[in-house]
Parts: sequence; C-alpha cells; structure tokens
Amino acid sequence: MTLPLSSRLSTLAVSNEIDDQAGGPNTVFKFNLGPHFTTYPLDFYTHRVLRIRKAVLALLQRAPDTAIIIKTVNTGYKVVWSYTGNERKKHPSPSFLSQHFARLSNSPNSTSPPQLRSEESVVSSFFSEFGISSDAYSRLQQAVYWDGPDRSITNVSMSTSPAHTTFIIENLKESYQIGDKLFVTVHAKNFENKSKSYGGDFFQAKLFWSKTKASVFGEVVDLLNGSYSVRFLLPWDGEAQVAVRLIHSSEAVQVLKRHRDTDSDRVFFNGYYEGPGPNKTRLSETVTCNVKWDKNGLERMGTGDCCCEYNDPRTGETWRCQRPKTLPCSALVYHSMGGYRNRLTNKEKMFMTQTNKGINGDKSIIKIFHSNGNETTDVTEKCRPGLHTPVPAGFYLKDVWTSFVCSTRHFTTLTTTKCLKNKHIYMMGDSTMRQWFEFFAKTVPTLKQMNLHVQYQSGPLIAVDVENNIDLHWRAHGVPLRTRKTAVADLHYISNEINDQAGGSHTVFIFNLGPHFTTYPLDFYTHRVLRIRKAVLALLQRAPDTTVIIKTVNTGYKDIFGSDWYSLQLNRVLHWAFQDVGVYILDVWQMTACHYSKENIHPGPVIIKNEIDILLSFICPD
Repeated sequence: MTLPLSSRLSTLAVSNEIDDQAGGPNTVFKFNLGPHFTTYPLDFYTHRVLRIRKAVLALLQRAPDTAIIIKTVNTGYKVVWSYTGNERKKHPSPSFLSQHFARLSNSPNSTSPPQLRSEESVVSSFFSEFGISSDAYSRLQQAVYWDGPDRSITNVSMSTSPAHTTFIIENLKESYQIGDKLFVTVHAKNFENKSKSYGGDFFQAKLFWSKTKASVFGEVVDLLNGSYSVRFLLPWDGEAQVAVRLIHSSEAVQVLKRHRDTDSDRVFFNGYYEGPGPNKTRLSETVTCNVKWDKNGLERMGTGDCCCEYNDPRTGETWRCQRPKTLPCSALVYHSMGGYRNRLTNKEKMFMTQTNKGINGDKSIIKIFHSNGNETTDVTEKCRPGLHTPVPAGFYLKDVWTSFVCSTRHFTTLTTTKCLKNKHIYMMGDSTMRQWFEFFAKTVPTLKQMNLHVQYQSGPLIAVDVENNIDLHWRAHGVPLRTRKTAVADLHYISNEINDQAGGSHTVFIFNLGPHFTTYPLDFYTHRVLRIRKAVLALLQRAPDTTVIIKTVNTGYKDIFGSDWYSLQLNRVLHWAFQDVGVYILDVWQMTACHYSKENIHPGPVIIKNEIDILLSFICPD
C-alpha cells in the first residue's frame, strides 16, 4: 500500500509561503533555492522554481508594490559526500549536467511536468473521514438535542411570557453550609398565564451577592413538561440570592433553528478583485462571497458557472464568490464582511422581542456558613490535559474566579513573564482570542509588539520578548470571518496552521472557534471542528509534549445573527469533539454568564484577567 506524503510537509514549500503573503509596500520577500537540490534531477528543481514563479506572479498581481529579492546559489562544494553509519566518505564528482541532458534527449515525456497527486475528496461521512463511531455520533445528537413545542403555535400569546413565568426555591432552609446544594424550580407560563406543558425554553440562572462581587452559574435541566430544575452549589461564606433570566422562549428557539437551517446566507461577505488595467492603472471589482454549501440557503448564490470557487485541498472546504465581470477568478485579493439580511417575519420578530428578560421568583436571602466538618469546595488536583469541565466550573468572589476544574493560580506581571519564558505561543481564532494577545502585550513590559502592516482586526499580530525568549502570535481563523477589508492571503484555516507546527515542550497552541459560525448549519461547524481535532491528534502524536488549549465561546449576543443559543450549541459540539483528546478546555461560558457586568461578546478587563489566570495555570501548572 502506498501512503501519500503528509500534507504538512508540502506546505513548507517557498511557493506556499509566498501564497500566504498579502504583500504591499512594506513587504520584502527574499528567498533562495539551491544547495539542498544539487543531488536531484534538474527537471525536479525546474518544476519547483516554476511553481515559485507562479506564486510570485500572483503576489505581484495582487500587490504590485511588493519587493521580491532572489538570491542565487554561490560557489562552494566540489565533492560529493556519502554517509555510512558515523563515517563520511568523499567521492569524485560526477558530470551531472551531461548525464541529465543525455537523459532528457532520450526521454520523450521529460518536458511535461508530472501530474501532481490531487487531494482525496472530502467525504461527508464522519465515519470514513474522521473515524467517529456511530456511538460517538449518537452522543453528539444527544448533546445538541433541544426540545420544542409539541403543537402548532398559531399566536404569540401561546409563547413563554417572562412576566408570568416564576421560580421557587425548593425546601428553603434558614441557613446552609459551604458545599451544600440549592435547588430551584422554574414554572413556565404563556402570555395568557397558562402553564406550559412542553419544554425548550432557554433559561440562564445564577446565584449572586453584589456586595462581595460573588456569583456562581446554575445548571438548568429541562424537565420537558414546562418546568425546569436548577441546581446551585453554595461555594462561599456569606449571603446570596437567586436570579433567573429567560434568554429565549421555546418558540423563539424554533425561530433560531429555522433560520439556521434555511437562511444561512443572512450573513454575507465581500470579495475584492484587483488586476492590472490599461496605462498602468488598476482594475477593481467587488462581489458577494460565502461558504459553498448545497443547502441551508447557501445555494441561493447561484449554480453552474455563476461563481469562482476556491477549494482548500487540505481541508476540502470551498469558499466561493460571484464571478467578477471582467477580472479572472485568480484576481481575488481582499475579503471583508458584507452585511446582514434580516428575513424575520413579523410574527417571528414578536417572538424575538421577549429576549433576555429577568423572571420573578423567590428573592429570599440565602445564608451560607463554613462547614462544621471537613466539607470544602477547594480543588487540589493539578491542572493537566483532558480534565472534565463540571457545572459549576468555578465561582467569583471579590471579582476573583476560583476554578473547580483544577488548582489554578493568580499571576502577577513577574510570574506571567516567568511562565511564558522560552515559549512559542500561537493563538488563533476571533477577536475574543485577540483580547488575550492584547492583555499579554500590555501586561508584560518586555514583550514588544511589531507592526506587520496588516489589518489589525484579523492580523497576523506578533509580539516578541528577546530578553526572555518569548514569541507571541495571534491571527484570525479562516473564512467565514466578519472583519474589515483584509488580505485573503492572511486568512488561514486553524487545522492547516496546526499541521504546520512542529510542536514540542516549548510550544503552546491556543484556539477558539464560534461567533463567526452562528448562522451556519451545525453540521458545517462540526466538520470544521473535526478537521481541527484530526490536526490536533496528529500534532500530539508527533510532539506529545505540546500544550494545546481550546477556549470555548462566551455569552454575548442575543439576536438572530449571533444568539447565545447558537453559541451554546457550538460549545456542546466543541466539548463532544475534544472530550477524549489530551487538550485543555478553558470554558469561559459560565464565567461570562454569571458575572455582574453587562454581557458583551468582548468581556471586560475583570473577566479577561481571570481567564488569563486559568490559561497560565494550564501552561504552567507547577
């Protein structure tokens, strides 16, 4: 059986590096190619050079003011060396050129480049492409299952009313001890004040006390009959109250589901084409682009010869843009967010208005005291890959998060620098991941950010600390990406970036994937995540001491384009995909859902600092 060479090796070619450069007046690309090719046939070397030439021509087409410098081969070796064991022997130099040209003249096919082996087509089945068993697939279906109405909803008054829905504390005591559980029941009612008999409402609950800036996330369980059970752990000494919010009614969730399944092009993107025009001018055209997916509304862009298609051979994913009128498909240079299409009906808009509303219930003050015995919520287990994320995953007290996942620490500027010393840190994802990069760049005084003359919103960004041998990188994940106008060459898929990492004990790879995928089918997102999983498994196989950290999606948006319900579903896919992989999962969902600050897709400084403390505890558990 013949196995193809790992695609990870092929991406290190000079031509691929050039293809990944946006170019521009501040970019100088220098390369040479020679001494390591002296023992290979000249046509092999020629084909390599011609591929580089093709990449250079494309770079100069999209960014004609880029400087390209080629260094030729200098003189040096006069002998051929061979190794046998630890011995090195010298041999007389053969006449390579005479042998090569003699072979060329006798070979009728030698002038035609060999056909490159095309990548195997991406198979839709999880079983064949990702090795996911039928049992594992069933667990995924269970993880993302969400109940809904068991009848036709003919009137908005039949939907869940936050004003009529209430909660009660079960078996309320005069006092509790740290580590005790508190149970709350939510009774959903509609706008006619009638109890509901089916589930599917999206509630969030927390226990909090404002004076001490304390809070903990509550686990909501849908009883599928119009009632919901909420479980709280009591983790601090002092007082607390219960708060429950209706994020979306079950009827609004059905609206979200429908638009995810039929209306995925409600977020669209722009593709910018540029090329040389007459009299040294530059031609430009802007068209609409999106994911190529043969359903869920994404097929509306057109069929047949409507579009330019850009297939990534390593992931099998295809991005497509409406075909420009004059410029060729190869002239795509920039990408940006295009806009939003709100296709909600008037009835659906009514369902979505009752969003993120507090509900009435028992406002009793819960009194919590230290345990008389040895009961404690302290976690002593050392942070290590593969740990389960419990509910709750931790709690706030005086704005400091204490984790229940593992024993975390709180880092100062000095200990942060010490932790990152001699580390190569690669961050990839969205702007919430960029917040971590910005935190480090601001906090570590010896870490200096470089200006790479790129679109800041999508990167790539880099900061270097020469004194402590730290290099910190961040770049946005590949399309789909809602961003300002940015070079297409700067947008890389996460799985490809992981495949290009050698890994090792000094390498930390951190990524997240979520908010830019909320409008797309869940199976599209799942395939993207499973490709990343496959790349992570390969990385950990070749370099098992590499640290891999995954940041989940945090709470933030509540609308049809980025609802928390969408994000929750994505988080469930992430947890499912990586539950058996030796990685760290930093679950920020609970940290943002229960904090007192107003929810924002970009959490405030207090939350970011606590996230960073957990991150550093993962990187430096000792």
